Amino acid sequence: MAVPKKSVLVLDCADPEPLARFYATLLGAEVGPAGDDAGLLLVAGHSGTVLGVRLDPDRVPPSWPLPEDPQRPHLQILVTPETLDEAEREAVALGARPVAAEGGDLRPGSRTTQRRYADPAGHTFVLTAVGVPAR
Repeated sequence: MAVPKKSVLVLDCADPEPLARFYATLLGAEVGPAGDDAGLLLVAGHSGTVLGVRLDPDRVPPSWPLPEDPQRPHLQILVTPETLDEAEREAVALGARPVAAEGGDLRPGSRTTQRRYADPAGHTFVLTAVGVPAR
């Protein structure tokens, strides 16, 4: 029998509290400490989403996209097609910065089904419209 496990994507950054609050607000989640690890905060949502934000004082924001490495690991946030524009407005109001992808127009208000952003610490995330409810 396999031991029960839960996966958590952890984002490293120089200042974890504001980044954890950014994602908690964006995802409708709560922030809390991760047990004994004082440098790790967990962002936990009601839909089962868990994201870690860890202190790394030497972390510099990633540069994206890079011509030689255009696809980086990123968080993909699923929303319904009818809420994509609203989710985009929320993300930008919280401090997300739109990021253009090669060959795509992903500016706020564009009609694409995926829109890319950098969070306040520079990590890339994508809002993606899908045909099933996000919750």
